[in-house]
Amino acid sequence: MTAPRRLSVAQARRAALAAQGFHRERPQGRVDRRHLRRAFDDMGIIQIDSVNVLVRSQELPLFARLGPHDRSLIPAATAAGDIFEYWVHEASHVPVSQHQFLRWRMRQPHGWKGVNQIVEANPGLVKRVLDTIGDRGPMTAGELSPRTAPKSEWWDWDAAKAALEFLFWKGEVAATRRSSDFARLYDLPERVLPASALEAVTPDESDARRELIRQAVRHLAVGTLKDIADYHRQRLSDVKPIVDDLVRQCELVEVTVDGWSQTAYADPELHIPRAVTARALLSPFDPVVWFRDRDERLFDFHYRIEIYTPAVKRRYGYYVLPFLLGDRIVGRFDLKADRANGVLRVQSSWVEENDDTPSRRLEIASEATEELEAMSSWLGLTSIDVVQRGSLAKEMRRVSA
Repeated sequence: MTAPRRLSVAQARRAALAAQGFHRERPQGRVDRRHLRRAFDDMGIIQIDSVNVLVRSQELPLFARLGPHDRSLIPAATAAGDIFEYWVHEASHVPVSQHQFLRWRMRQPHGWKGVNQIVEANPGLVKRVLDTIGDRGPMTAGELSPRTAPKSEWWDWDAAKAALEFLFWKGEVAATRRSSDFARLYDLPERVLPASALEAVTPDESDARRELIRQAVRHLAVGTLKDIADYHRQRLSDVKPIVDDLVRQCELVEVTVDGWSQTAYADPELHIPRAVTARALLSPFDPVVWFRDRDERLFDFHYRIEIYTPAVKRRYGYYVLPFLLGDRIVGRFDLKADRANGVLRVQSSWVEENDDTPSRRLEIASEATEELEAMSSWLGLTSIDVVQRGSLAKEMRRVSA
């Protein structure tokens, strides 16, 4: 099917959700590494975040697409050399096949100037740190250089930590995660990544960027230049000439989306399903919602993370997950896993304005409750407690009673 040159927002939305795997039913039965690979085929990237008030965020995109599954899937895939961690869309899990397309970034200065400054001020430190890891094996930053001095204003990272981060950015060390506390364990790449990944031919920077742009469009289905650049955190000035060339080569087509002020781009064989019947609680860092400007264009959904907002100024809550039902985001829930008491706490429940009718509220509450029950069981919790806060709380309490 040749992509139409003009799309409604609904068409763009359905195409985007299908590209992310939401056009499929969740697997029935055991979820295994085949399903994980398919999820990575859809997303390309899973962003990592350490906040654990509900569950670490990198687990949620898999639950959204695959439903309940063995929570060791990601650690097992890392241990098997199927995926690795690197700075892609922030810190991310990516398939090892992507290593060769990220080496251009490894050749650039670290993304945080403070790291470069500390390394430059400590000649020889990087080599000493690398030699220590080579001799002693995988280590956390704390094991490499336990802190004895008072905290500094620079994120409490000492020079050794900065050297580790510099080496990680440069690809001279790789990292896994310690299961007990989620701390990074740094080690030599050849002891973490398969030889096939490390020995793959390094493409030119322009060719690597070109491939990442192709991938971004595939994962987005329909995206503006800003959407495409954001996916792998490339600069707009680097993305635009490559996208223009891909259009000239007929690898991409320009698309107008109703209501969007900017031109969008799509594959010439864009897939637009007639319907999407998804149901999912989305991580704040799920690729579907991680770019807030796109949320508003695609879903008419204004979304901000309020973790760092003082409690009295929060509108929706501390750790709020958008609720996808069908092809639209219809609500949001502030969730917390009270592990000590075995309770999934729904600290607030909200319905979006366009769905705020009595019958629709009850339908959304019923669907959300089923999703929360599945999540609660997956997390090993035994009950759900709905707090009377938010525009959907009354219906949620009624359905879950």
